[in-house]
Amino acid sequence: METGWPNSFGSNFGLTDMSTISINGERLLSRIRRLGDVGRDEKGRLTRLAATDADRFGRDAFVAWARDAGLDVRVDRIGNLFAIWPGGDNRACAPVMIGSHIDTVVDAGMLDGCYGVLAGLEVIQTLNERGASLDRTIVVAAFTNEEGVRYAPDMMGSAVFAGTYPLRAALASKGPDGTTLGSELERIGYARNELSGFLKPCAYIELHIEQGPILEHEGVQIGAVDSLQGISWYRITIVGEANHAGTTPMTMRRDAGHAAARVIHFLNRLALEQSASRRHRR
Repeated sequence: METGWPNSFGSNFGLTDMSTISINGERLLSRIRRLGDVGRDEKGRLTRLAATDADRFGRDAFVAWARDAGLDVRVDRIGNLFAIWPGGDNRACAPVMIGSHIDTVVDAGMLDGCYGVLAGLEVIQTLNERGASLDRTIVVAAFTNEEGVRYAPDMMGSAVFAGTYPLRAALASKGPDGTTLGSELERIGYARNELSGFLKPCAYIELHIEQGPILEHEGVQIGAVDSLQGISWYRITIVGEANHAGTTPMTMRRDAGHAAARVIHFLNRLALEQSASRRHRR
């Protein structure tokens, strides 16, 4: 498997100046809005959980747009969608993959995940309409159950694709309504036979709305993310000593609440110091 970013997509563009190519912004925004309307409840909240009817309608819309753009759509066993634009002379080489997810949390924004999927589709469709021909295949991916609201864990489709989570366990994951992901994928028509990981990309790009305040705060339009935070959960028990509140001197007290407050203060100060250190290195 090739690693890293490919040296070139190939020179077979059929265009003299790639800098003159611009995507169809109105088409992209129109699709984002239309997909954002799929799964709205009576109060206008967007909720498109994995393998629900709303998810099926969202998938159907993406598949239709991809096929209209001339892409071949394939679905693997965990329900991940892959819209493929074949390359030219180097089509046997590992493809470049662009994508994200189209399932949502409860009361979601319409850009989270969907922006990355639909932007990738728009890039390919624009290049195709302009007569470009890349040597290397490009794939737009929409991963299943990335949010993990209905079935745990989250990032499930991409984890199965990457080989870090077993397919069988993912399909057997049971939701709070008693259904399994595998049975619901079959119900909505997105349980297919393509082996998970049948594509092995040389590089992956995901355009994503910023989920923090940094770019907006600093007036920057776009940033490149090269790492993500790791999350670990701990349960900490602080044991004090119960005693009479009125007669126990402060110097003899073992107050668990006070100890917990000091721990919280220390962790907050540590996080601030580390944040300032990283900012200084930039």
